[in-house]
Amino acid sequence: MRDNSSATTLILPAVLSRQPNGLLWGLVGVAAFSFTVPFTKVAVGGLSPLFIGSGRAVVAALLAGFALALTRQRLPSGAQWARLAVVAGGVVIGFPLLTSFALTTTPASHSAVVIALLPAATATAAVLRGHERPPMAFWLITGAGALAAIGFASMQSGGFGELHSADLLLLGAVVAAAVGYAEGGLLARELGAWQTVSWALLLALPLMVFLTMLSMAQQPPSATPVQWAAFAYLAVVSMFLGFFAWYRGLAIGPMAQVSQVQLIQPVLSICWAGFLLGEALTWTTVIGGLAVILCAGAAVRIRLSPAPAKQSP
Repeated sequence: MRDNSSATTLILPAVLSRQPNGLLWGLVGVAAFSFTVPFTKVAVGGLSPLFIGSGRAVVAALLAGFALALTRQRLPSGAQWARLAVVAGGVVIGFPLLTSFALTTTPASHSAVVIALLPAATATAAVLRGHERPPMAFWLITGAGALAAIGFASMQSGGFGELHSADLLLLGAVVAAAVGYAEGGLLARELGAWQTVSWALLLALPLMVFLTMLSMAQQPPSATPVQWAAFAYLAVVSMFLGFFAWYRGLAIGPMAQVSQVQLIQPVLSICWAGFLLGEALTWTTVIGGLAVILCAGAAVRIRLSPAPAKQSP
């Protein structure tokens, strides 16, 4: 009995510390990603969207390859490669390219209106893929948080307005990222957080190199030092280092719960757009931002039910 008691004592602290660590890592990832939209808006001022979306993945893949070789990571299995293709299609190819093209015709603050749907989309993908069982209260607060984020971002950008082609691109980016986040969060439990994004980047490297060369042939890159600095952030942080924290948070989970810290991302993105790009900020920033943060805090405090256990024959 003392052996069992000792085992219980050793395991209990790890279980209790699991959720806060996941949320903390998720917050670090969201903080890193919150600069993506405004810095993409800066970069598209001198670089083509195709070059930004593909070139940043090439730079990140080179860093990933170096890290994997330096630490001598084992190759993923056959089934894991197929799942890595889903991650690559969502967060390496889909989201960067779609947002880059969208931001050529829409302000950074307006883009945050549509991207505010990402937490709800990620939670839905996590439930479908990870078999998590959030209670009804979680979905109600998640919906309220999404509406608050959209309303906040809409007031900042002058209204959602009519649906344009850029909005369709951003909606596609939201779906792509949500699927990539959910699958990547599950894979991170098997491969590790930074290993997952690194293998996904390498898997997409041939295509992204081709697209980068194509974009350079169509429009040779010519940008200011500030625009190149924005591109460097997108490549090193948004495309690589940010996923270290984000996938670690999702892997610790629960994914549906950790994904709700993304609700504060449009608040941060619009604040950065105001400071860095000079886009208008009003007193509604404080009220709307507080409402979004309160919804995010309420969502992550709801206790989620674990996935149903399989019955043994």
